Amino acid sequence: MNSPLKQDDQKERMDCIDMDLARDMGRTCVCFNMRKATRFITQFYDRSLRSTGLRVTQLTLMTAIRVLGPTSFKRLSEAVGMDQTTLSRNVSLLEKKGLVELESGEDHRARKISLTRLGHEALKQAYPLWKAAQAEMVSKIGSGNWTSVLESMSLMMRK
Repeated sequence: MNSPLKQDDQKERMDCIDMDLARDMGRTCVCFNMRKATRFITQFYDRSLRSTGLRVTQLTLMTAIRVLGPTSFKRLSEAVGMDQTTLSRNVSLLEKKGLVELESGEDHRARKISLTRLGHEALKQAYPLWKAAQAEMVSKIGSGNWTSVLESMSLMMRK
């Protein structure tokens, strides 16, 4: 005789999505596969940058700040596609390391983020390591494939 627990387990299995559908979803889901690839790529870049003490997420924020110049949280958030809460947490870590500084903005409410001298030096030190990691990653993907991926992502984000 089946115990009540085993009957509940069997009922739960019967109420689940079909296994073939679940496997197909895992193989083809854009979000799942992009996030999985992103985690792999992030770990690769982080290993490459380890000697600098920077993570690739920090490096990309610092690069955006370099390009934008002293900038507001809102403008930086839009430029890097990051919500302001996550951005604020990441900027705070960079500020604690002395890599960025926050200044009052024009209306004294909007703070401006800029790189410090140490931030510029860290960016300069990290660049060759990033460049080598970038070349290796593009080589793994294939230059033509990477160009297509970039173009596709650009089109997708414009819509």
